[in-house]
Amino acid sequence: PQRTSFHRSHTLGFRNGYAFSQLPREGVGGETVFPNLLSQDQLDDLCTKGPTLTYGPAKKSPPPPFMPSYVAFDKQVLKFDAYFQEEVRTSAEEHYRIRQVGIYYYLEDDSMCVIEPVVKNSGLIQGKLMRRHRVPKNDQGDYYHWKDLNLATNITMYGRTYRLVDCDSFTKVFMESQGIVLNPPEQMVSDPYTEQRRTPVQKPIVPAGPDPLWQFLTYDTKVLRFYAIWDDTNHPFGDQHRCIIHYFLADDTVEVREVYSRNDGRDPFPVLMKRQRLPKTLAEKKMGFPSCVLEITNEEVLEWYSPRDFAIGKTITLLGRTFLIYDCDKFTQNFYREKFGMTDFQPLEITEKPLQKVPQVIPPHNGFGIPEDSLQNCLRLIPKRPQKDVIKMLENNLKILRYEAALESPVPEDRNRRFILSYFLSDDTISIYEPPVRNSGIPGGKYLRRTRVAKPGSTPENPIYFQPSDFTIGSTIEVFGHRFVITDADEYVLNYLERNAESFPATTLQSLRDHFRPRKAVKDTVNNGIPKQDLDDLIEEVQKELKLRHSYLDTRKFHEAFHHCDKDSSGIVDKGKFLDLCDRLEVPTSTILLKKV
Repeated sequence: PQRTSFHRSHTLGFRNGYAFSQLPREGVGGETVFPNLLSQDQLDDLCTKGPTLTYGPAKKSPPPPFMPSYVAFDKQVLKFDAYFQEEVRTSAEEHYRIRQVGIYYYLEDDSMCVIEPVVKNSGLIQGKLMRRHRVPKNDQGDYYHWKDLNLATNITMYGRTYRLVDCDSFTKVFMESQGIVLNPPEQMVSDPYTEQRRTPVQKPIVPAGPDPLWQFLTYDTKVLRFYAIWDDTNHPFGDQHRCIIHYFLADDTVEVREVYSRNDGRDPFPVLMKRQRLPKTLAEKKMGFPSCVLEITNEEVLEWYSPRDFAIGKTITLLGRTFLIYDCDKFTQNFYREKFGMTDFQPLEITEKPLQKVPQVIPPHNGFGIPEDSLQNCLRLIPKRPQKDVIKMLENNLKILRYEAALESPVPEDRNRRFILSYFLSDDTISIYEPPVRNSGIPGGKYLRRTRVAKPGSTPENPIYFQPSDFTIGSTIEVFGHRFVITDADEYVLNYLERNAESFPATTLQSLRDHFRPRKAVKDTVNNGIPKQDLDDLIEEVQKELKLRHSYLDTRKFHEAFHHCDKDSSGIVDKGKFLDLCDRLEVPTSTILLKKV
């Protein structure tokens, strides 16, 4: 601790471009260096190494190449046969169970796994009981090594004790090569309950009779097939059902399957009558409970159905259904030929009853919508929109025939009501509009929206709608219980009917011509007799005179008075009646203007 100098002497250097080393002249910190620092033992060793000092050290053989354990022990596994005892608490027949396992030790990574061979119908979860991993040996962190494994010893892994009884030949050779002496192998212990189950059970002596086991082994997979028909036409919505009856010879059971055809409208149930033994004759027994829900025991059945009960042409009743057998397959024919000596297997001809076509009854129209639209609900499950005549709609677009109509009603207030009836040629619909009249007490407006109107007496199956040929002057039109009288029409109606005279009856056209003839005569007279300018000046002069002499004139009173005088609806009133009307209505005009008018 008292040393303060720690320098070393120079020992490395260069001379003539070559590096060299020399012995130190002094020790660390200037200490004295003795010439001989070897001990006596080292000097003795030098004396015994004469050849080595003379010829040099002998050449050593190179060490073997390094090989890791996972390469040296690749795919090398030690297998030990073992068993463990498992306690059984849920069974009165066994108190413990012996389970035989195989313990595998993998030398490459010192891992272990436990596998139990799978036994069929054992009811246990078998296979790999412990996955492959390094198994801890104790609580100090040690793991099991192959040196810890030996025969006739116990090892405990995760609270379960395994008894090693034997191993394979590779394990024996490997353990002996590593200097481990294996104990003599032991006999594998068997499970007592398994051995008890393997012992043959003494069968009770049964009386002589048909052996079910012999019958099963003899007739297994042998089935009699019969083709039958089930006539259910006596019930509502019944039909003739074609069925296949299977008779299983192995256990005398019967199964019935229905044959379905394409688009027959029935749900394709796989089995009509499940496979079961069917009783033929039951013992008479008084029961106060419905027998259809009770189970049938063997004591209640006197006779079961057998192959003797099935034959072509026979009618059998199975669970309340009557089947007529009309044919069978080749195997069934050979079975009956060998067993019962039958030779006649001629199939029956089944004639199906023709289906009665139920007439479709169209219910009456309920008043909502048009009949054609409501009729689609009766014809289709998903109704479609009725088709329209597109060409007719394009040709007659915006073509409307307008008529003036009066309401035929016993109510006095309805006699003076006037309506405008519009007929749309594009889709043969009718709409009715009532022009509002002031102080009449009736609001007016739309009286009937645009719709097709059927004639009285037509049926919903074949409705007949109003056509332009039905609208004549003076004719009565009944619209949903209301009667209208045609009193006037537009000149466009007459022009349209004259252009298409070949499509309408002559009576309709003549009615409109007779109605418009007086108007045409007056119009021609006015246009030919008086110049238009003079007529316009006269009208203007009369209007000024009326405005000066009277503040308000009831024009409706004028119209009613003149229409009352024109009884024949000719549009012409003679001069005397005209002057009398003006005097009666107190028209405040001069005599000169009246004469001009």
